[in-house]
Amino acid sequence: MFGNAGGGKSTLASRLAEVTGLPLYPLDRIKYNAGGGEIPHEEYLKVHTDLLSRDEWIIDGFGCVASAWERFSAADTLVYIDLPLFTHYRWVTKRLAKGLFVSPESWPEYSPMWSSTLNSYRVLWLCHRRLTPRYRQLVVDAAASKQVHHLKSPADMRAFLQAVQQEQQSV
Repeated sequence: MFGNAGGGKSTLASRLAEVTGLPLYPLDRIKYNAGGGEIPHEEYLKVHTDLLSRDEWIIDGFGCVASAWERFSAADTLVYIDLPLFTHYRWVTKRLAKGLFVSPESWPEYSPMWSSTLNSYRVLWLCHRRLTPRYRQLVVDAAASKQVHHLKSPADMRAFLQAVQQEQQSV
């Protein structure tokens, strides 16, 4: 599950894990301690490598450029959430408002909502400019060898989850 900040990746990943029974690994909970402090980078990379060696996983989050591309290569299925930039800004704002009352489920305990949200706003444009073109090329290139889902709207996200639910029911 990958894409720009605030795109609903964590929510979709959580629901996908519920439907499929696959283990979910939110990278924010792995990369950051309670309160938002980052673990040493080498420690993060070791944990990430261990996750990739497992038979089944849903990994939600970015981590770092190197681990993201390693993960994309190892995955048999890619789910790319590619919403309009305005939607990402709107959903980051929604996450901030909700986060004043309830912490986002994939975030470590006691994460600093305000500074994390400011960081998300800062990352949105950078990701859109630098990573989005690379992500779009990745899904085109990977389609020949992997199962690829390029979700471009909230309706696409709902339809994807519904299709997975129907597939699980028929198994």
